[in-house]
Amino acid sequence: MTAPLWTPSQARCNETRIMDFMQQLNQQHGLELNDYKSLYDWSLSSNETFWDALWQYAGVIASHKGDRVLEHPDRMPGARWYPEARLNFAENLLRYRDDKPAVIFRGEDDTRVELSHAELHQRVAQLASALRRQGVVAGDRVSGFMPNIAETLIGMLATASIGAVWSSCSPDFGINGVLDRFGQVEPKVLLTTDGYRYNGKVLNSLERVEGIVKQIPSIEKVVVVPFISAQPDISAIDRAVLLNDYVDTDANEIEFEQLPFDHPLYIMYSSGTTGVPKCIVHSAGGTLLQHLKEHILHTDVGRDDRLFYYTTCGWMMWNWLVSGLATGCTLVLFDGSPFAPEPEYLWDVAEQERISIFGTSAKYIAALEKAGVKPRESHDLSALKAVLSTGSPLAHESFDYVYRDIKADLQLSSISGGTDIISCFALGCPIRPVYAGELQCRGLGMAVEIYNDAGEPVIGEKGELVCTHPFPSMPIGFWNDPDGQKYHDAYFDQFDNIWAHGDYGEITAQDGLIIHGRSDAVLNPGGVRIGTAEIYRQVEKVEEVLESLCIGQPWNNDVRVVLFVRLRDGVELDEALIDRIRSTIRANTTPRHVPAKVIQVTDIPRTISGKIVELAVRKVVLGEEVKNKDALANPEALELFRNIPELQS
Repeated sequence: MTAPLWTPSQARCNETRIMDFMQQLNQQHGLELNDYKSLYDWSLSSNETFWDALWQYAGVIASHKGDRVLEHPDRMPGARWYPEARLNFAENLLRYRDDKPAVIFRGEDDTRVELSHAELHQRVAQLASALRRQGVVAGDRVSGFMPNIAETLIGMLATASIGAVWSSCSPDFGINGVLDRFGQVEPKVLLTTDGYRYNGKVLNSLERVEGIVKQIPSIEKVVVVPFISAQPDISAIDRAVLLNDYVDTDANEIEFEQLPFDHPLYIMYSSGTTGVPKCIVHSAGGTLLQHLKEHILHTDVGRDDRLFYYTTCGWMMWNWLVSGLATGCTLVLFDGSPFAPEPEYLWDVAEQERISIFGTSAKYIAALEKAGVKPRESHDLSALKAVLSTGSPLAHESFDYVYRDIKADLQLSSISGGTDIISCFALGCPIRPVYAGELQCRGLGMAVEIYNDAGEPVIGEKGELVCTHPFPSMPIGFWNDPDGQKYHDAYFDQFDNIWAHGDYGEITAQDGLIIHGRSDAVLNPGGVRIGTAEIYRQVEKVEEVLESLCIGQPWNNDVRVVLFVRLRDGVELDEALIDRIRSTIRANTTPRHVPAKVIQVTDIPRTISGKIVELAVRKVVLGEEVKNKDALANPEALELFRNIPELQS
């Protein structure tokens, strides 16, 4: 049997909140739960009792809870959690008003801002009052085109206090990427900074904001947060005002609207693989309850912890991170390049801020190792008790690196879920061993299975990750999907009444989980999900390109973007054209969309209905068999992608 890399001591296990939770369950329900597996099995067999016990243990604040936990438990979609409850998401995150630090912001230029729980409450009150004065009401949308700073968090909390819906994009998105997202949800207010910093560069946001406002008529007010300059020039932007001129400085209290459990809280965006991104709507109650479970029980977050995750505001890990406020912990926010001004910088922050839970991506951990960074030798990480990794599968070598060169005694949790559920299907467990390459456990209350091609649950075999029972953080639905058909097709088309997530994985002998990658065509360089359609729309602007196809190629424990282009007759792909293609993509999307390889082909395979087939091409590139060639209009085109020399280096 495989030896664990780390096993928590019994003393450490006894101090965890999950052990305390188990003891309370044993006393209240006459149970004999004594380890994670017994708790997990009970959380499925007594599912409603589990979630209700979690509600009580986590201290959910609600004006009314009601008696019913789950309505229509046999329907996916269609199940409804806590149908009688009334609560407010922001009220739960702002439950503390003392002088303990709530938020610490660190920038790559060494900027540091600290807000206590009392100060955060005050700042949210001032902005919430201004939004109400603006006419923002429950159900309206407020969007953030923001770096990961305290004002972004304040904007979300103020929005949620009213019952309006928050949606955000990171400022490295090009204008088309923003319009594809915010243009669909039609925000009433747009919150932005004048710019942001990345890798030593100062980048201006206001020109793109000017264009965004002109093309989204629903925006009544643009609230600009001075970040790069103390007094930015906003005269060119219609309906713009500086944050300090907008907020109500007399406001001290917050009116928390009491709303249904399934009232919309966030609109998140799919990667946009087959067109414009899907707008995934998440509920206030479902997000809150799921995040409380993951923070308190799976990550062991408490009031004395300092919780950090390296993320932008366009990734769901930002939404996951900020929910940590409900535990009373201190959030550490960072914006900028994780390698600026030097590769050790985030570990300088970890040491200085006494970070106890450090979250990042698998790509970052691999890059640290390649850069020869050994924080264990150079930094005091005595406060650090856990490292979290997500975005892509964490390689075995990276597990070894963390324990060898970061810290020997910590919980390393590779976690996996997604934007679709704004949470995790599999994640960490503070009372379980860590095995190289494995996620420690399936999440409590999450009926996660691996199905083979016949739709049968399997152990120790690869297959589709599914969830066979409703859970609170399932989306309410998709925006602009009145009959729910898009939502149904996205997750419930493959197996009737069962959530199919699109991950390819296996359950191990240790009852952990291995994720082998996505089972669809979504690209994932550096752990960031990218839709091919976002790239295609930019490539098509280049006159010489007739059509293109994009895949992700596994490379050096990551995924690199490979772009195939069919050019006009007589045109050859040279370095100048490659540079123009890459610069067009970079200018209108993000740097991560830029392909590592651009390769010319004479034809691109399609289905009979005219759809290009990324998955089939990817299989050929990887040397795998393409089984269903009958669906292709031009199956001979697949041979053009076999054994391409440029893809061997």
